[in-house]
Amino acid sequence: MLIKKLVVGPIAANCYLIGCEATKEGMIVDPGDEAERVLEAVRELGLDIKFIVATHGHPDHIGAVSQVREGAGAEVCIHSDDASAISWRGGAADRLLREGDSLDFGDLHFVVFHTPGHTPGGICLSGAGVVFSGDTLFQGSVGRTDLPGSSYRQIIDSIQAKLMTLPDDTAVYPGHGPETTIGAQRQSNPYLHG
Repeated sequence: MLIKKLVVGPIAANCYLIGCEATKEGMIVDPGDEAERVLEAVRELGLDIKFIVATHGHPDHIGAVSQVREGAGAEVCIHSDDASAISWRGGAADRLLREGDSLDFGDLHFVVFHTPGHTPGGICLSGAGVVFSGDTLFQGSVGRTDLPGSSYRQIIDSIQAKLMTLPDDTAVYPGHGPETTIGAQRQSNPYLHG
């Protein structure tokens, strides 16, 4: 599996390009800004993008969805509870995601975890020994819960019930900041203790 991280936009959101090395089919997670830079990276990697996935509906994660869809010709996916964020920006989701849905391309298989708390429709994508956690879980922190539609209790419950069930060596690719592992967060994330 190929994973390329681009840090985009003024809020330094992580946008990920994930590819199957055998088939060159791929997926983009959270194209929040800098559409041309994202598309240039797709071209450099030689990927045929099948899905553009928003882990949630905040502008720093969906800002370039329409332009990237136009350039990549891929299906835009977001959880149904956050879909209005894309339509508000003049676009539309091609697929509304729910808990347990799968996104398959090449020989890769990712399962959707609905992880509300940061937003009502927040999701994480788990597969191939990694999880793309959006703004649910960060290295040493969790997503903000002081925004409309957010809930501290929900985000902690989401992390405990979904992400902390993954193996310790699962790599975590968050929506902002550096990568980590489930094991490291299980041991040292202060929000998950107490």
